[in-house]
Amino acid sequence: MHIVAVLALDKVIPFDLSTPIEVFQRTRLPDGRPGYQVRVCAERAEVDAGTFTIRAHRGLDGLKGADTIIVPGTAAPTAPLPAAVRDALREAAARGTRIASICSGTFPLAATGLLDGLRATTHWIAADLLAAAYPRIEVDPDVLYVDNGQFLTSAGAAAGLDLCLHMIRRDYGSAVAADAARLSVMPLEREGGQAQFIVHDHTSAPAPQGSSFEPLLGWLRDHLDSDLTLADIAARAGVSTRTLMRRFREQTGTTPLQWLHRARVRQAQHLLETTAHPVERIAEQVGFGSPTAFRDRFKRTTGVSPQAYRRTFS
Repeated sequence: MHIVAVLALDKVIPFDLSTPIEVFQRTRLPDGRPGYQVRVCAERAEVDAGTFTIRAHRGLDGLKGADTIIVPGTAAPTAPLPAAVRDALREAAARGTRIASICSGTFPLAATGLLDGLRATTHWIAADLLAAAYPRIEVDPDVLYVDNGQFLTSAGAAAGLDLCLHMIRRDYGSAVAADAARLSVMPLEREGGQAQFIVHDHTSAPAPQGSSFEPLLGWLRDHLDSDLTLADIAARAGVSTRTLMRRFREQTGTTPLQWLHRARVRQAQHLLETTAHPVERIAEQVGFGSPTAFRDRFKRTTGVSPQAYRRTFS
């Protein structure tokens, strides 16, 4: 079983701590077995969580044997990292352990030196501080998460959920991740490169409550096999293409066609895992004009070919 160790540092942000615990602990494989064993580890038994104190069941020794270590955000991101924690994370990295941070948890991870020379993100409000404190890191404040393979970082709040679902998808495939997303009431189509937030000025106010594009997204999910153009999507939404582009990005952080491509690849992953349909048929089922275009988009999105993905997760 895949072991996830969640590292609780002093001033840990409770939401960031609970996110990986809940998401990974509830993940189930197709046969009903749990996909992960979750343990909470800390340097000391009691950890200051701001409005309350938590008691960790494991010390830093709990990081040993973990397949993944999660570093949640803290309310004191620039506080010195205890030497014992720094050494434990470096030793885990040397063993090949996957290490991910949520929100301001990027700061203690950065303090180990493990992110030097890599691209990383954090909560947008702390991005400039991270860049100033760690100039050897390429800080990207505009994305939900960054996956460097062994080291992953995410922005704040719901982006931590996106990162956890991304790791579940890497570990067990799209079908298991989709079930985990439904339990978390989260959309699975949000990709790492999606914007963290949109700044609105007086000429571009957020869409009023009640005008959400969720019905449109549901319609798109039901028509992935259709040859949809931007004009088709705008007509369905009852707006001009220009208004569609602006409002869609405001509400989803991406464009309609980018969202559609991502959703098609997700559906293709599910079909590759659960059916024996040939790649050519799956390409048609998810709305790609040709198997070649499908293979190209699939590999650009997932990093592997459809055949390689099927061999891994079927």
